[in-house]
Amino acid sequence: MALVVQKYGGTSMGSIERIRNVAKRVAKTYDAGNDMVVVVSAMSGETNKLVALANEVCEFPDNREYDVLVASGEQVSIALLAMCLKSMGYKAKSYHGWQVPIITDSVFSKARIEEIPDTKVRADLKDGSIVIVAGFQGIDKDGNVTTLGRGGSDTSAVAMAAAMKADVCEIFTDVDGVYTTDPNICEDARKIDKVSYDEMLELASLGAKVLQIRSVEFAKKYNVDIHVRSSFNENQGTMVTKEDKDMEAVLVSGIAYDKNEAKIAVLGVPDKPGIAAKILSSLSDANISVDMIVQNVSGGDLTDFTFTVTKADFKKALAITKEVAAEIKATGVEADESISKVSIVGVGMRSHAGVATKMFQTLAQEGINIQMISTSEIKVSVVIDAKYTELAVRVLHDAFGLSGK
Repeated sequence: MALVVQKYGGTSMGSIERIRNVAKRVAKTYDAGNDMVVVVSAMSGETNKLVALANEVCEFPDNREYDVLVASGEQVSIALLAMCLKSMGYKAKSYHGWQVPIITDSVFSKARIEEIPDTKVRADLKDGSIVIVAGFQGIDKDGNVTTLGRGGSDTSAVAMAAAMKADVCEIFTDVDGVYTTDPNICEDARKIDKVSYDEMLELASLGAKVLQIRSVEFAKKYNVDIHVRSSFNENQGTMVTKEDKDMEAVLVSGIAYDKNEAKIAVLGVPDKPGIAAKILSSLSDANISVDMIVQNVSGGDLTDFTFTVTKADFKKALAITKEVAAEIKATGVEADESISKVSIVGVGMRSHAGVATKMFQTLAQEGINIQMISTSEIKVSVVIDAKYTELAVRVLHDAFGLSGK
């Protein structure tokens, strides 16, 4: 008997018919002799509706109450799936995140999981129940409901698998696995059979929507193998696992893009120690993460300081940046929401030279201007004008031979 953790996203839970299909898939795995913990998201579109309601009420909703609101979507999903399984003759029990409990820190809407006591869940499994857990949510040590950010159900599932030492964590979604790039942009994108934790971390952080980055961090830290699969067929998907020598032979594994970023530039910044820290610390104090950062070479006593943030944080980040710019006597602040980030990723880049050069040359041949550049051992990212995103992805996919043709 194995312990299997399965996660179903909003698309998989998007209608009563689809919830019935999920129940059948869960029952099939249970009938094969496995203990089952199932983590589910809210039905597709429900979280967006709740966020829209919050934004109708006020421009900047209270963080605590925002989490109370958006966590309610998963309550519907867990109850419906439990009802469905019970109507099929199975024992099933649903849990909110706080009932497990999934204990987090107190950073509302971006909470991090700290601990998952598994006593209650193990008791239910021993009793023969299928346990259904609300993803995306937890509780802090003061008893406040918290949420883990977009895609947080992935993290809930991997964290449950790690805490309970599950034999496998299956992430069911609306795609067959992890692809070399978005199949909606490149028709010849192909499914990757196996990808390393580090590559998946980069792909997830760079805009690939298959897994939330923190779920991959959890998987790597606790050595949890993740099987990314489609909930609409029985095909094998992509295994996210430890790196091996075969992976190193592939120069570039995938192309990722992210249109969910905005650029803020602080112009005429006094070029002296501590200024960059002042700008960034003001943003971090507001729990706003900065992605790419570029500081121009000083011209005289002034320089320009440019960075990117998510569009969700953009309005707040811009307001904070303008306040800090006034304090440090910068000459101005410019902002641009019409950008995107395009990235190439591959562990093989560690041992091969000229990858960045090939990327830049490929974009230049299409007349695509690069605004910012960021690199790591296994990735190169560039910021470009958003209107060139699809073209950039397609030409890079071809340039690095990812179609397999």
